[in-house]
Amino acid sequence: MDPTALQHLQALAQQHALDLTNAKIRRTSSRFCLGVEHGDYNGTNLFGVGTDRYIWVAYKANGTNTIRLASGNFPDDGLITFASGAQPTPPLTEQQSKSWARFPHGVDFVLRKEGLLQQSVGFDAVVWGNIPGGGMSRSASLCLNLIATWLDVNQATLPPPAPGSLAREVELAVQVENAYVGSPCGNLDQIMIWHARENAGTLYEPEAKKISYIPLGAGAPDFAFVALDTGTDRPGLEKSTYKIRREECDAFAEELFAKSFINRPVLADVKDFGKIRDAYHSTAWAPHLERLAYLVSAQHNFGGMIDAWRSGDVAKVGEMFRADGWGLRDLYCISGPELETMCDIARTVDGVYGERMLGGGDKGAAGAIVRADAVAALKAAVARAYPLAHPLYKCAVHEVRVTTGVATFEGAL
Repeated sequence: MDPTALQHLQALAQQHALDLTNAKIRRTSSRFCLGVEHGDYNGTNLFGVGTDRYIWVAYKANGTNTIRLASGNFPDDGLITFASGAQPTPPLTEQQSKSWARFPHGVDFVLRKEGLLQQSVGFDAVVWGNIPGGGMSRSASLCLNLIATWLDVNQATLPPPAPGSLAREVELAVQVENAYVGSPCGNLDQIMIWHARENAGTLYEPEAKKISYIPLGAGAPDFAFVALDTGTDRPGLEKSTYKIRREECDAFAEELFAKSFINRPVLADVKDFGKIRDAYHSTAWAPHLERLAYLVSAQHNFGGMIDAWRSGDVAKVGEMFRADGWGLRDLYCISGPELETMCDIARTVDGVYGERMLGGGDKGAAGAIVRADAVAALKAAVARAYPLAHPLYKCAVHEVRVTTGVATFEGAL
């Protein structure tokens, strides 16, 4: 159990007068997607790892019908207090959508709507995390953790998934964001966190709905994934360029499906980009061709990236990660100035294999794949150069390692 996290949880419990003696603690990871970023809602294969920036939740039943939660990351929201079923009904107001309470409210809403609970018992919980505010799936980690908390404190269980299948928790966490929070997220983040294993990458093939694990090849050099936190915080996917890109891609997929260019209404089904380009380059759909060009290229490179990972060729993985970043920046147009400053700095450092923006885009964190002995040089370069470009933001560089997605601790508090 991480002593810093434990200290934060203990302080929160004391601050809000919550008796969490011998409470259970659950830890859920962040994620680092290697491909295809933004592929989930477009139907592509997905590959990534869980990383060791976490959300921790300490919780215990309180013998009442009142749920009480406090977050160390959102102290201004104070103690969130409500009875199961008494939360706001979606769609949320502007004010309601600004509070982190939308996530516990959404978990209770979805679990009851799905018939998994009639009404939750009361419990107390404190939450603290060190995942950057954009790019490494903080909200997905929180939703998954809270779903597990709700189920556990109510002694409710979900049947384990069949081997190689998606866990129900993944689907529920997506529902919380889509149906309650109002975020148009796909399932990439939830898959890469809940199904993450230490020392292996997680591969999801949506057509087969299949999960498998690919260990990093034995010949891999010592390296690190590095999160490049820009100090910016994206308010949510529902208020971002992500929402626009998803709407564009969904609409273009429906158009191509209606005109029989594809057999399923997802852009991953495109087989002949040239034919589609010729048909649409002078129409109102022309801007959508750049989004499609990125996806076609990313899918084309996906198999090579998997082969490089399997063989331990980290330099090749990094090279493809960098190229993917250029596509996200120039074709998908989903990055942001602070993210690209981080990438520009990283490219100047010898030993950085590759870098690009992470996650939903606009703000938050970029990521890099870095030779182990070059991490210090990368940190120094960022500390020196980033404040010159963006003096209003406090940046940070976090070396992260591959980890399991979910872990539970008892007796620590």
